[in-house]
Amino acid sequence: MEIFVDLHIHSDLSPCGDELMTPSNIVNMAFLKGLDAIAITDHNIGMNIEAAWNLSKERGIILIPGMELQTKEEFHSICLFRDLESFNKFQKFVLARLPNKKNNIEVFGSQHIYDSNDNIVGEYPLMLLNSVNVSIEEAFMEVEKLGGVLIPAHVDRDCYSIINSLGFIPESLDIKAVEVTDLKKFNNTIRLFMDKEYNVIQSSDAHKLENIFERKFKIKVCEMSLNGIIDSLRGITNNVKVGE
Repeated sequence: MEIFVDLHIHSDLSPCGDELMTPSNIVNMAFLKGLDAIAITDHNIGMNIEAAWNLSKERGIILIPGMELQTKEEFHSICLFRDLESFNKFQKFVLARLPNKKNNIEVFGSQHIYDSNDNIVGEYPLMLLNSVNVSIEEAFMEVEKLGGVLIPAHVDRDCYSIINSLGFIPESLDIKAVEVTDLKKFNNTIRLFMDKEYNVIQSSDAHKLENIFERKFKIKVCEMSLNGIIDSLRGITNNVKVGE
């Protein structure tokens, strides 16, 4: 079975996210664009996921709890989970290691937390655009322990990518998939530096509603469910490959 997904979307909780990126707006836009599954992946946090949870079910969209994590090596990875409980455990693990530095709203923007009716109910005080005191190895092991999947983000970019920061993907990590922005650039350049094949996903990294993918990128799953998607990305289902 093939489903259309966008696994890297920011809400207004990310300081770089547009103010219209509220939980309901994100889910409704994904519905209008015909997506089967999305992941809300704010920087080092995920406090707007629960607000979108019930609406996503009403719209028939699978909502994957996620986070764009910036480890101390200063590159980004998408971390996706099977349920809210596992995600909340990971969020607690990350926020305990976030530097105690107050967000500068005038410089970085607001970090709004919403309820299910898109009312602002809070603002996260610490700066989320920061590296947490966690190595990529520690992050990978924690995600694995919780049954999730860690995917190095936008590996074809010139900043905040594992290839740009390290020049390679550590062999000690059993990473199954990488995320790209431009498939053509990845195939013509970045792939040449990799010593093994990875499943490749393409995501929007949307910070505005109009940038959320339409039915552009699809993955193969054995079942239409959150577990089916995570299993596919982890590469543990039979003959299931992520593809364009």
